[in-house]
Amino acid sequence: MLLRQLSYLVALAKERHFARAAATCNITQPALSAAIRQLEEELGVMLVERDKRFNGFTPEGQEVLLWARRMLADEDSLRQGIQNARRSLTGNLKLGVIPSALPLVPAVTDPLHDRHPQVKVTVWSTSSIEIQKGLDQFELDAGMTYIENEPLHGVLARELYVERYVLLTPEHGPLAGRISASWREAADLPLCLLTPNMQNRRIMDGIFKSLDCSPRPQLETNSVVNLCAHVRSGRLSSIVPKTLIQVLGMPSGAVALDLVEPEVSRKVGLIVPNREPLAPITLALFSLQFPALADYVG
Repeated sequence: MLLRQLSYLVALAKERHFARAAATCNITQPALSAAIRQLEEELGVMLVERDKRFNGFTPEGQEVLLWARRMLADEDSLRQGIQNARRSLTGNLKLGVIPSALPLVPAVTDPLHDRHPQVKVTVWSTSSIEIQKGLDQFELDAGMTYIENEPLHGVLARELYVERYVLLTPEHGPLAGRISASWREAADLPLCLLTPNMQNRRIMDGIFKSLDCSPRPQLETNSVVNLCAHVRSGRLSSIVPKTLIQVLGMPSGAVALDLVEPEVSRKVGLIVPNREPLAPITLALFSLQFPALADYVG
């Protein structure tokens, strides 16, 4: 069994199409199919459900796929460790980030690049659920996500900052001249919010439910930038993290009102897999200090 065969299997799981998987591996489709069939023969089990096209993995294939991801991650860690021994840490750190934390990503990645300039970082904007899944399946090295609102498993976590919320609303809207608003008042406005698969939205829904409010968003999106764009149009309001305004500035034509009754906050942190040994690049990130986040902690 070769690591190359396992990498083909992982590529097929990602692309779910033989030709596309072969293209990402820079080989022909017949070569990829032959390598996977050889792997099946060596293991004595069918791994892939197929007729003329890819139809998914067998139960045995799912088990082998998990091990393949683990073994490839270990190979990458080994290569990083060798580079680290030469005092030249390299590699690609894959970081999953909830949309509301995206404005603060540079506060985390800049110190990493200052210490290890040859490291490349790939940032994925995704949900907290997908971040957990990505860590479990060796597809992500670290995540920036909520660390107390919904249970996490199999991870090490450290707090980065505290997320608080403001009502972003048109400056000439019904709350013009105010400096704060209640959650009940926000519920009565035409709102745009993140989609329900985002934990930020589930936090909002939980607060409204506790107040026996039932807002009906006129628009849902998975992008915080899109939220600001729709408030800027003058028709909708939104509830966004205060850090979004502090880092990116106020959208033209809008004002940010502190949300009260109740005052709500949630901790956002850095999480990495709780496994030994941690990949050198992941350990390097998790061990850093992030002074630019000091103003948002506590």
